[in-house]
Amino acid sequence: MSAIAAVTGPSVWRGTEIVASKRWIRPMDPAISRGLIAAADTAREAELDWSALTRARFQIPGLDEYCAAAREELENGSGMAKLTGLDFAGLDPRSHRHLWFGLGTHLGTILSQTNTGLLMKAIQDEGYDVATTQGGVTTDEAGKPFLSSHARTLTNGALRFHTDRCDVVGLFCVGQAAKGGVSKLCSTGAVHNEILKRRPDLLEVLYRPVPRTRFGEEKGGESSIYLLPVFGQREGRLTSHYSRTYIENAQQLPQAPRLTPLQVEALALLDQVAAELAFEMTLAAGEIQLLNNHVIYHARTAFENDAASGRVRSMLRLWFAMPNSRALPEDHAVLWGQVAGGAVRGGIAVAA
Repeated sequence: MSAIAAVTGPSVWRGTEIVASKRWIRPMDPAISRGLIAAADTAREAELDWSALTRARFQIPGLDEYCAAAREELENGSGMAKLTGLDFAGLDPRSHRHLWFGLGTHLGTILSQTNTGLLMKAIQDEGYDVATTQGGVTTDEAGKPFLSSHARTLTNGALRFHTDRCDVVGLFCVGQAAKGGVSKLCSTGAVHNEILKRRPDLLEVLYRPVPRTRFGEEKGGESSIYLLPVFGQREGRLTSHYSRTYIENAQQLPQAPRLTPLQVEALALLDQVAAELAFEMTLAAGEIQLLNNHVIYHARTAFENDAASGRVRSMLRLWFAMPNSRALPEDHAVLWGQVAGGAVRGGIAVAA
């Protein structure tokens, strides 16, 4: 392949830089907050299911402009947006899902997160037994349980740097843990450039296909193998899809190509660099975190809840296809389906 150049632009940053700039934090006008709460309560009191809300049925003055600015930051800015300023104390807990889903309809197209059509997922500790039954578990070469990516989100354990299967992932914080649960975020472009600086030979490896499974996602996915590079570019714009869990699980299947020593080394370097360049942040109740998966890796530390004091970590997650998304390389269709810019793509296909 031709020589790989460093990627540039506002989505390339180090953790220390982004913390200092705060350019990705988007305060909400109090009038929008009041409008969101009123619309959510109205929908709930009318016994309208939150999943039935549409953009047309959830109109708040100023919301479209607010969401448009967030979309611009996500695609052409830092790749992140934190929405702050919602009057969470004034929001009826029974209206949490109505507000988040209604707001989400103004951000993009909301996607299914499971093969059963789940549109909003509660990210919280469900306990190991629940996690294994809902998300899937296999046994690794040492005979130890190996949880799918889906299952790991239902525990209080740490999550490694990864991306989700959508243009943008959104988390609405409705509660925080007594200890831990810290988000770690890093720029994919910065990781790309640092690997280029240290080991250009390994960066080239990451532009080549890596075997993965759809374990814990699609029906029958535990035995399905697909090949996808970690990095790709189209029209000068970077994209990365990365989850070590899907790669490791593929290696448990005899039909998957074996990782080469260079691939193993490249993946280890990517994890190391991501940890070095990341910054840490904790969402407060009522705040919303939006991440462009093409240019941001995210991780989470382990956490401990304290139910007695009400300090329990709970996030409501939405997956979005974005109307202003970038075009993807043609070989990424194996995961995304549609690769044209602005296409409705990603998510998990609903089983027939």
